Amino acid sequence: MNINKSIFIAASLGIILGLIINFLPNLFFVDYLLVITDLVGQLFIKSLKMILVPLVFFSIVVGVSNLGKGKNSSLIWKSTLLYFVTTMSIAITLALVVMNIIQPGIGINIESWQLSDSLPSETMTIPEFLKQFLLSLFANPFDSLASGKILPLIIFSIIIGIALNDRNKKLKAAKDLFTSLYEVMLKIVHWVMLFAPFGIFALLINMVVNQNMELFSQLGIFIFTVIFLILFHGLIILPAILFVLTKMNPLFFWKEGRPAFITAFATSSSAATLPITLSVANDNFKTSKEISNFVLPLGATMNMDGTALYEAAAALFIANLVGMDLTLAQQLILFFTAMVASIGAPGIPSAGMVTMAMVLQVLGLPLEALAILLPMDRLIDTFRTTINVEGDLVGALIVNKITKF
Repeated sequence: MNINKSIFIAASLGIILGLIINFLPNLFFVDYLLVITDLVGQLFIKSLKMILVPLVFFSIVVGVSNLGKGKNSSLIWKSTLLYFVTTMSIAITLALVVMNIIQPGIGINIESWQLSDSLPSETMTIPEFLKQFLLSLFANPFDSLASGKILPLIIFSIIIGIALNDRNKKLKAAKDLFTSLYEVMLKIVHWVMLFAPFGIFALLINMVVNQNMELFSQLGIFIFTVIFLILFHGLIILPAILFVLTKMNPLFFWKEGRPAFITAFATSSSAATLPITLSVANDNFKTSKEISNFVLPLGATMNMDGTALYEAAAALFIANLVGMDLTLAQQLILFFTAMVASIGAPGIPSAGMVTMAMVLQVLGLPLEALAILLPMDRLIDTFRTTINVEGDLVGALIVNKITKF
């Protein structure tokens, strides 16, 4: 059975069983069941924490070290990266602004979810906070690996990736080693995903037993808000950028790009859609193969507007649920982390589970929140993957126009 279907079924059963326990709390097996589900849920959270640090480390090293492949000219390179950073920044900013206005989940406060102490005290002034934050980015990498400090590890990973990006043949063995270790981590992620339905089932039983139903109405508001934001970014912002820079009619763009968008929506995988996206760019839009063969594969790895938008929105939603009021400085950290996490997400279905865990951990938010995020992930993933692919195609057309190939 498809893993997403398994998670959905497990989530539904967990909620139903939790409701039954709420109505019939004196059943003879309840106490034993809650002990078992607490153990299974914690094992799932521990397994996520186990793979999170090495996966982040190897994925960023491999991603950054491969940036030099296919680089044909300085202009192509610079314009592509500028486009990627700009559109992801717009997507994250859109999510932060709207979520701060709507504030779904505010006032519920799930006390069973424990906050960690990852960030400096929010009683600090913004300059003090930023000073301490910036100094904390440069730490002993081995200490970061051992203690699970994500942000210093990201900086160290980027530095290693830049060093390996050199074309020196002596570095090829090191590149190959990191790539192989990254593949090993993806294999372990696959195993953890097989355990995910049981973990979600267990976590949701405990959450429903200890939580009122107002949470689920707030969850509906959150889902609607995220889908609206993704559609707004894909139907308004990206076409507007394309029109301003290339004068291409958005209706023509959607018509000719339809095969790639439908494939992305159906597969929820930008990597699986890549052959179709390349064909659409080359045949329907007549872009230079030199441009499309560089921008589109790189975009399928790095340019994740929909993913970045979702992870920023989800982090704010979880912060509201646990009663954590993120300061401006903390939201700047969220901005940076959501961008890096989306860049590091493999282009496969539900890969955002691990990168979402990374965002939550950086902010000191509980990983138990994945229990309510994962069941709806498949629905939202279809929309955000479509926008990811649309962003890649828009980028190829803009770079093709700017470089005049």
